[in-house]
Amino acid sequence: MTTTKGLLVMDADSTLVQEEVIDLLGEEAGVGQQVADITERAMRGELDFKQALEERVATLKGLPESILDKVYARIHFNKGAKELVDELHARGYKVGLVSGGFHETVDRLAAEIGIDYVQANHLEIKDGVLTGRTYGDIVTKDVKVEKLRHWAAENGLTMDQTIAMGDGANDLPMIQTAGIGIAFCAKPIVREQAPYQITEPDLYKVIEIIDSVKE
Repeated sequence: MTTTKGLLVMDADSTLVQEEVIDLLGEEAGVGQQVADITERAMRGELDFKQALEERVATLKGLPESILDKVYARIHFNKGAKELVDELHARGYKVGLVSGGFHETVDRLAAEIGIDYVQANHLEIKDGVLTGRTYGDIVTKDVKVEKLRHWAAENGLTMDQTIAMGDGANDLPMIQTAGIGIAFCAKPIVREQAPYQITEPDLYKVIEIIDSVKE
């Protein structure tokens, strides 16, 4: 049995990928600006995330399930995503995604580049149509911390052996809990409080941070 050397847990929207998937769904629903405004306020920490998510998902009521394929085609990985995951795997690390986005798209992203763990929200779909609701537990900032700890424990790792990265206020507790916490092209509140920063959209820079910390 191979021993896991470390764990990276990151956010999906605006971290692993360039877009905010909920905003793309909002555009398809014809309420793009309204949804984007709520997202922006939630990311800055001005709104309760759960409430903001419910408000945004409600605007998607009545959209056909096929909208998810349409939106998936518009998502782009940030530079260095696959290279980062491959390099971490080569070094004996596991990689997880904790997203306030949706399993319906995040699972596909994870599968595409070989990510080990995923936790996200579920959109409720009935008879091929979005109901405007989610089901199951909502991924809040506390859940992000919980997953970081859980996946670390599952691999016999201490917090010192973990890395967490994200861009929004929802990611801050997780970033501050990990051994190496990284703000990725982040909102001001996150940049001010995260121990490490990546200011250009290149995920492979995580490797530079890991190597500099180990020196």
